[in-house]
Amino acid sequence: MTVEVHSLGCRLNLAESETLRGLLADEPELVVINSCAVTAEAVRQTRQAIRRARRARPDARLLVTGCAAEIERDALAAMPEVDGLVPNVAKLDPRAWNVAAITPAPQRRHTRAFIQVQNGCDHACTFCVIPQGRGTSRSRSVDEVLEDVALHLDTGAVEVVLTGVDLTSWGNDLPGAPRLGTLCEAILTRFGDLARLRLSSIDGAEVDERLFELLAGEARIMPHVHLSLQHGHDLILKRMKRRHSRADAIALVRRLRARRDDLAVGADLIAGFPTEDDAAHAANLSIIGELGIVHGHVFPYSQRRGTPAARMPQVDRSLTRLRAAELREKVAQVRGSWLAAHLGKPLWVLAEKGGTGHAADFAPVRVPASAQPGTLVSVVPSRVVEGILEA
Repeated sequence: MTVEVHSLGCRLNLAESETLRGLLADEPELVVINSCAVTAEAVRQTRQAIRRARRARPDARLLVTGCAAEIERDALAAMPEVDGLVPNVAKLDPRAWNVAAITPAPQRRHTRAFIQVQNGCDHACTFCVIPQGRGTSRSRSVDEVLEDVALHLDTGAVEVVLTGVDLTSWGNDLPGAPRLGTLCEAILTRFGDLARLRLSSIDGAEVDERLFELLAGEARIMPHVHLSLQHGHDLILKRMKRRHSRADAIALVRRLRARRDDLAVGADLIAGFPTEDDAAHAANLSIIGELGIVHGHVFPYSQRRGTPAARMPQVDRSLTRLRAAELREKVAQVRGSWLAAHLGKPLWVLAEKGGTGHAADFAPVRVPASAQPGTLVSVVPSRVVEGILEA
């Protein structure tokens, strides 16, 4: 048996889980649940994962870390399946697991490497509990990130994805307060053989000019941005304490597309935020088409205890679910047209396991059976089958 690490939630958790697999490789009788608490549903899924893991490994030591281990500490500690909790801020410290101090390194060959460059958040969005689970913003130094990238490239990674809770705040706490564009430039300069660099999620309010220029004109940075948008109505954005307006988001995407017309846009959107009326929901729907959102993470609003939004007038749960479904349907419509626009065009696709891969703009593509994972192959799609481009 090897250590089991079950990851829930964001890409940052995925990156941290991979590090934990290396850190805990010599702990075979250990199961780790790297939890999420972004919504009440995420906490419920964490509980389910704990119970499933205990049933599968009744004799293993089961430890829980992640955001839910901070925010729902008492409730998770009371579960009979749980042997202990590891603080989220300490989970990458070997001492927190009572294992020998070793340098975490990738243990498995991956085509795509998720590199954590930042953790925590200094903002106070009215709906969010993540700062309680992750703490204040903390950045890894350029040298640390470069070392991590080198380790993953040495084990076969072709694409690097930079991740963080608030990725575009990277550097604010470092000497000289460098910006994310500086880090991206350092990675591209150091690793001339890196084929693909991708950003997991960005806050449009924090895109520095160097980062903009790289996104707009650097071929090795993928034409794909995922915006921490949350809503398309200005009053709701204000009540969320977001730092951008609808017009700001539209202007950023238009500026980028003016320089890079193959840019694909993803976004996080919340349905049913407190006080959301029909007009606000209509604005949320319309921004999907206006920005051309093709990768949509749609969340029904989840009331989180202790947040300012929990004290605001709530939207009926059934209406919230209906609005979330309408948002997803709109994203699916835009995505369908976007996929169809790829037909007949040659795409460079990073082959992955299972006979599929992703183009530069993260469109899913079926690759030839002969394509080895971790290779870039040319595919000219002729049809879309169940949301995947096929030759």
